[in-house]
Amino acid sequence: MTPFPAVSNAPVAGVGPIAARALTAEFARPNVATSALVIGADHASLVVASAVEALLPGDTLTLVAGERSTADLLRDHIDGLGSWIADRVKIVDSLDEAQPADVVIVGEPVTGTTDEVRGLLDRVGKYLTDGAVVTLATPALPGRTGGAAAELFRQSALFGVGSDLVVRNQPPLRVHKLRFTPASPQVASTLSPVYRPSSVPVTRGMHLDSNGVAAAGIALGLAAVARIARPKSKLWLLPALAAAPVAAFFRDPEREAPSDPAAVVASADGRVLSVERMTDERFGPGEFLRIAVFLSVLDVHVNRVPVAGRVADYFVEDGGYANAMTAAAEHNVAAYTVLDTERGTVVVAQRTGLIARRIVQRVPVGTLVARGERMGLIRFGSRTDVYLPADKAESLVAVQDKVVGGSTVIARWI
Repeated sequence: MTPFPAVSNAPVAGVGPIAARALTAEFARPNVATSALVIGADHASLVVASAVEALLPGDTLTLVAGERSTADLLRDHIDGLGSWIADRVKIVDSLDEAQPADVVIVGEPVTGTTDEVRGLLDRVGKYLTDGAVVTLATPALPGRTGGAAAELFRQSALFGVGSDLVVRNQPPLRVHKLRFTPASPQVASTLSPVYRPSSVPVTRGMHLDSNGVAAAGIALGLAAVARIARPKSKLWLLPALAAAPVAAFFRDPEREAPSDPAAVVASADGRVLSVERMTDERFGPGEFLRIAVFLSVLDVHVNRVPVAGRVADYFVEDGGYANAMTAAAEHNVAAYTVLDTERGTVVVAQRTGLIARRIVQRVPVGTLVARGERMGLIRFGSRTDVYLPADKAESLVAVQDKVVGGSTVIARWI
């Protein structure tokens, strides 16, 4: 029995290794026992392989066969992986036999009309535990039938929706993560940082943000055009030589957060600009401990979450573009990400500066984020502020200290 025959009436995209990892990322995150359900599973699918690879002791995985497989083929495949896997994976003959799970994964790209997709969401909703996440993919290319589906997913997720564009797939896919009931902020402390396709690996320890790949590609494209337009000129060397340093601005190194559960980590690389107690009615009553870090153009621009929590709000305030090291920067354009945490409200402010004019934030409202997880970036430097409840945290850094995002402990819960 095919779980959703109406949704698979158009040519579907293949799911490559990167898209498969993005689809199963929410199952791989928890450090506690978790259940997952893969709908539309294929015995030869990279989605199934990625879900199996994510299994930890105590986890359970249920598979429902899709159009290109059967329950018997799935059983033979899982049995061939050994008893440790087979004991944790259950294959059911139809979706009606499955139990609600913490993570529900639709194993094949979703297409179809709005009514068909709405029917899919209604049916999937019956198999979600409280606060559970459903992940699925839609075609990302213009003209494909995934557009209506993607829009409906954004409208339907009441308590958080994340979307990752996976360009390195044939064809490109957009992976959606939806939550229809609220999740407790306390759950965030049990999670590892989520895998984000926006971070492109270069070496084992160094990645490039997708913005850097795009910028370098544009520079090389301009070099090629200049070379063709004026073959006798050396003008093409300017954009060609600029490609590497431009890409380096968007470097995204792997970072390991400290094991101390009371540690608050830096949200960005740079130097501490100020450490002060202050009030801010936008974030609630009481004092906040604010630690501001200045990022030069030579620092890593990727920003990270300082503590585990749930994104409660996100807003941008207009302003100017003053030097981020001056008092006038308080009135610069800034994006505020507000977190609900076990210790109260925590805020990360991404501020523009003289050169930085573009803020990228990738953790939508409702998202559960782990400490040290990538949350976005500020293009070409500027400033990042972390606000902590002043009565619950003490600073461990001083002005002019050098800090490393996601790794340096800037404060500690008390």
